[in-house]
Amino acid sequence: MNALELKVPPPVVALVVALLMWGCAQLTPPLDVPPVYRLCVALVLFAAGLVLRLAAQLSFRKAGTTVNPLDPSRSSAFVSRGVYRFSRNPMYLGRVLQLLGWAAFLANAAAVLLVPLYVLYVTRFQILPEERMLTEQFGGDYLRYTHTVRRWL
Repeated sequence: MNALELKVPPPVVALVVALLMWGCAQLTPPLDVPPVYRLCVALVLFAAGLVLRLAAQLSFRKAGTTVNPLDPSRSSAFVSRGVYRFSRNPMYLGRVLQLLGWAAFLANAAAVLLVPLYVLYVTRFQILPEERMLTEQFGGDYLRYTHTVRRWL
């Protein structure tokens, strides 16, 4: 296990990326997008991300399992219903949509280019360790699920 695996909560990673995006927006010229369009796109993306994250959390609560991303070994069930039929990581995917909404609000191309930082960090230091633990805990059932549902989309 790497020193960074399961150590930094994904919301903190998203906040750091959002701050970096804001910094880029301060240093590079914005896109020429009318404010009303920029705001509409930002709100739609942010709201879609929020709804996706809430649906995923509700699925976890219904299954009676933990939503704590720092200790996946405490999972009492793996969830494969609801939004988990389409993505193995809808909470993280929802956060990506929210970061894209932030980028739209900033109207800055450089800010958009930082969203993959979140995806790469969370995949390497959060999702892959979670998958190892869930495979150990739930074995063949979880492995079959990983072969039918994609990690992100």
